[in-house]
Amino acid sequence: MPRMSYVLPTVPSAILADGPLIVPLFAVNTLSLSQSYHLPPLGSDAARVLVETHDDTLSLSAALVGPGRHTMKFLLETLAEQSMRGSVLERTTQGQVGGLVLWTGLTLRTDIYVKSLTFNTASGRRDAIDLSMTLEHLPRPGALSKVLDFAATAVSTIADPFI
Repeated sequence: MPRMSYVLPTVPSAILADGPLIVPLFAVNTLSLSQSYHLPPLGSDAARVLVETHDDTLSLSAALVGPGRHTMKFLLETLAEQSMRGSVLERTTQGQVGGLVLWTGLTLRTDIYVKSLTFNTASGRRDAIDLSMTLEHLPRPGALSKVLDFAATAVSTIADPFI
């Protein structure tokens, strides 16, 4: 008789993806979202130029643990390069949306670009690579970015009880 396990599968704390290349991060220590808003110039009239109103920066620290840590490091480096050279998402939408997709408990975003990756190791933790990552949300101007933000909020809200 087969043994059944009642242990639920582990859900990653963050997922960074570009098409078929998906990197789950299980040991995320911190995740922060910083939004800086652009103020209009003093004395400007009511007519506004269509520009982005704010910049979003995400900072993430995690640990890559176990025997697959070097593979995960390589995949993160590959994702960072792909986001700059033209992602799968950008090619399939003819440039309407680009960058990577980031899904965490805090946010679900498209148009994510890796600004920096930092890897550290310590002699006391030889089986782990510490990761610090800075990501920028750079949506294309226009209504599509707002529609995607709304859709991402809806998906996150619906999926929240299940993850």
